[in-house]
Amino acid sequence: MTTACTTTDDAGPEGAAAPGPDITVTPGPGAASVAPNTPVRVEAAGGTITDVRVEQATADELAGADGEAGGDTGAAVEEPAFTGTLSEDGTRWQSDWNLAPGAAVSVYATAEDADGEETEVVAEFHTEGVAKDARLAVVSNFPQTGDTVGVGMPVVVAFDRPVENKVQVENSIEVTSEHEVEGAWNWVDDETAVFRPREYWKPHQKVSVDLRLTGVEAAEGVYGVDDDRIDFEIGRELISTMHVPDHELKVRVDGKAVRTIPVSNGKGQERFNTTTSGTHITMEKYAALVMDSATVGIPEGSPGHYRLDVDWAVRTSNSGEFTHAAPWNGNIGHANTSNGCTNMSVEDARWFHDKALMGDVLETTGTGRELEWDNGWGFYQRSWKEWLEHSETGEPQVTDGSGTPGGVHGEGL
Repeated sequence: MTTACTTTDDAGPEGAAAPGPDITVTPGPGAASVAPNTPVRVEAAGGTITDVRVEQATADELAGADGEAGGDTGAAVEEPAFTGTLSEDGTRWQSDWNLAPGAAVSVYATAEDADGEETEVVAEFHTEGVAKDARLAVVSNFPQTGDTVGVGMPVVVAFDRPVENKVQVENSIEVTSEHEVEGAWNWVDDETAVFRPREYWKPHQKVSVDLRLTGVEAAEGVYGVDDDRIDFEIGRELISTMHVPDHELKVRVDGKAVRTIPVSNGKGQERFNTTTSGTHITMEKYAALVMDSATVGIPEGSPGHYRLDVDWAVRTSNSGEFTHAAPWNGNIGHANTSNGCTNMSVEDARWFHDKALMGDVLETTGTGRELEWDNGWGFYQRSWKEWLEHSETGEPQVTDGSGTPGGVHGEGL
């Protein structure tokens, strides 16, 4: 239903048009099965738009009779606010975000002409539902809300199904930080998106990630039905450097040298026991860990197989590299004789373990094996130019709260 009213009781001569601007809302009033990634547009003729408010509600009774079509998100969609952008001349407004699937939508729009005459309209329509087995969901993310992380920390979001419309999904996730940086998304595979800043984060600041996935069409007929938010903190800056032939690891915290640790790295006889050079980001840590080469493709009975119980382990790649205590290694500080890990004394390994945060940086040089960009969190192995080229949007996202590089709506809409 569409209604209109003006701020005056004088309707003018019989047959004359009512005073005030004309307002058009699309999708049109009474529309049904509107695609959730359709933008809401408001246009005013003969005046300027002064207010637009969009309300959505989804409920079980809106579901289809068979329980499949007309899915719902389970509650009224109220937060975050449904915002839009007004044109410079004030005559056109378009929604910034997508609509909830299976929702009853009400658009309240007000415009005013040069004489102060005001028109108000209410337009109501319904969006198409989505089957429960066609809903995009986040299955894991790093970091998580409440985490304090290192300055190299990426944002890693894993979805429960392949994403085809990656541009729309990238533009639906906004990263905001207290100290603004340029960043961008890359995709490790069709289900995993990664955001990293151009350079390391500045320490001691808060970062938020708004996942505005409601109504995003990830693939044909597959839509997000929920929004989410991640709030985490960048802690102190801990950057370690290691030139493998020197047999030592140097640790700096907030720019100050705090410890030099004697180490023994990979013997380098084979690819699997060569420590990788490149920018490593610490991923997880264990007080005690069973290290089995079968987990990295060297099963029992194969040359080079090992199975060790180690203490104070910090993971730096997915190809089996850790820093850890190795009290059996008499070559620490003198020669490289490990299977590729960074061996330390028990005292040093425990110190490093206790200091390490997820997202700390370990920059390694001096070996013949380069860390692959998608090995663990080796994302800084791509230059910023390469990283930006591999972003589906091809543009940086500035983390100042100004929005994402492009639109979230369906192509051609």
